[in-house]
Amino acid sequence: MRILTIGDIVGENGVKKFKAELPKIREKYNIDFVIVNAENSAGGMGITTAIFHEILALKVDAITMGNHTWGKKDIFSFIDHPKLLRPANYSKGVVGKGVGVYECKGKKICVIDLIGRTDMNVLSENPFTRADELVEEYKDKCDCIFVEFHAEATAEKIAMANYLDGRVAAVYGTHTHVQTADEQILDKGTAYITDIGMTGPIDSIIGMDKDASIKRFVTSLPERYKLADGKCMLNGCIFEVNDDNCRVMSIERIMIK
Repeated sequence: MRILTIGDIVGENGVKKFKAELPKIREKYNIDFVIVNAENSAGGMGITTAIFHEILALKVDAITMGNHTWGKKDIFSFIDHPKLLRPANYSKGVVGKGVGVYECKGKKICVIDLIGRTDMNVLSENPFTRADELVEEYKDKCDCIFVEFHAEATAEKIAMANYLDGRVAAVYGTHTHVQTADEQILDKGTAYITDIGMTGPIDSIIGMDKDASIKRFVTSLPERYKLADGKCMLNGCIFEVNDDNCRVMSIERIMIK
C-alpha cells in the first residue's frame, strides 16, 4: 500500500498545481491513499468552500489543517466533514475533529493531526500527552496510524517522532514549507521526515511575495503578506506500507517543478 502526503498547498495557484499533478503521481507511483494539507490554500490563509470541494473532487482521503484553520469563515459550514481534520490538540470544546479512520485496500488507516506549541502562537493542549491519549484510543481500532505534526520547531518534531517511535507507522511534519532531506525509519520502526514541504510558488519566500517578506525582516514593521505569483512546485512524500504488518518499508520524497 502506498500512501501519499502532500505538503501545505499555498494559494489558488498551488491548488491548480496540485490538481494538475495528482492524477499523474497516482498513476506513476500506484498511490492508494492521499493526505493533503490545505490550511494555506485560500489566499495563503485558510480554506474556502469552493477550494474544499475542488480538492474533494480529486478523491483525496484526508484534508488536514493547522494554525490557519480558521483563516476563512467558510470552514464552519463544512468543519464536520469526515475527510477534514483540524489539529486534535486544539483546546477542548473547539468544533471539528482531529482524527479520522479511513478504509483502504481492506485496511483501516488512522490519521491524526497535531499542532506544535513552540513559536506557533496557538492556544492548544500539550501535543505529546494528546498523542498518548489518541494512540491509546485508536491503536485497536485501525491497522496503522499516521501522524501529521504541524509545527515550527525542528526539535519539537524530532522529539515527537522519537516519542511515538514504535507506536505509530509514521510521523511527518508540515508548516515550515521547506522540504527536508532527513527521511528515515527510526529504531523501533516509525517512519519520519521533519517537513514534507509545500505546494506553491517557486519564486517566493515560503509561498509569499519576496519583497513584502524581506521588508518585514528589514524594517520590523508589520508589512502585509501577499501571495507570490509565477510557476509552482509540488512537494510531498510517499510512504510504502507493508500489507502484512502495516509498517512503513520505505519513504520517498517528491518534488515536481
